[in-house]
Amino acid sequence: MPQFISKIAPGTAVARVCTARFSIVQSAAYYCDHLPLYRQSQIYARAGLELDRATMAEWVGLLAQLVEPLLEALGDYVMAPEKLHADDTPIPVLAPGTGKTKTGRLWTYVRDDRPSGSTDPPAVLFRYSPDRKGERPREHLQHFRGVLQADGYAGFQGLYDRQHEPLLEAACWAHARRKYFDLHASTASPLALEALERIAALYKIEEQCRGKSPTERRAARQEHAVPRLEKLREWLEATLRKTSKKSELAGAIRYTLSRWAALTRYCEDGRIEIDNSAAERTLRAVALGRKNYLFAGSDAGGERAAAFYSLIGSAKLNDMDPEAYLREVFTRIAEHPINRIEELLPWNLASGTAADVKSAA
Repeated sequence: MPQFISKIAPGTAVARVCTARFSIVQSAAYYCDHLPLYRQSQIYARAGLELDRATMAEWVGLLAQLVEPLLEALGDYVMAPEKLHADDTPIPVLAPGTGKTKTGRLWTYVRDDRPSGSTDPPAVLFRYSPDRKGERPREHLQHFRGVLQADGYAGFQGLYDRQHEPLLEAACWAHARRKYFDLHASTASPLALEALERIAALYKIEEQCRGKSPTERRAARQEHAVPRLEKLREWLEATLRKTSKKSELAGAIRYTLSRWAALTRYCEDGRIEIDNSAAERTLRAVALGRKNYLFAGSDAGGERAAAFYSLIGSAKLNDMDPEAYLREVFTRIAEHPINRIEELLPWNLASGTAADVKSAA
């Protein structure tokens, strides 16, 4: 064991501080850098420090408990506006007593209105569930009111159909486009290519009005996008009539037409985006983690992952170094007044502190 560690007396204040700081570094390596605990254990062993995975997992759990009030404040903030992005992704979870994995889900809910000129800080809230039942998003979004931008997952339908203040559906052109892209990539279909080109013209319009106010965006879309959308629909309907009903192209067209009202809703409301990329981007970190550490050890591990991905993802959205942000939060949170917990949200840290945790990138 290294000299500086072996000379620290167990149970002392110094030992507790060292353990706390080490736990933060280890948690950041796990969730920011996607370094599995067993690999971290091997790295520390080479340096003469014996730390088993169970000990490190326990530390992660304790830190997750510590930030529960902060996560509640983050959730309140994310759910406050009238437009929200949502998506989900599978995460393998070890099933107790079986030695096998089951499929849990991580749900992401994103507040980011910067493309429509808002100065409100962006943020993301992750939630874990052991399955993908429709009741999960209904529970997560039971207090949300407004526009939900998401893909075509059937479980969201209950939110659009609920009796009390149903949500307004906004679909994702990136999701619809992907069907034509995959078809063209595999078959070089000229009709799929034409669909891609027509959709690309819609995105070109969005480039011109990104960052402008909702009123300006709606006006630009009404003038430039609506006519193109009308022609696109006519072309899709005509192409469908001439295409085999069992073909992939027909399937892609039927998907687009069946969701037409939700796909074109962005032209009626300047707050809405053309697609759900804001949510999809936040899931990239989960995909990297899933590739590296393969599975969560339990449902509790899934809950911890949701907690850390929420804090780390929100820090990144606000151009902050996530490890430095976590370090600042855990340095303060134990003695921070609970009725002022929102002060520890990324964008609310004091300007002097924020300068220290700004990402070099």
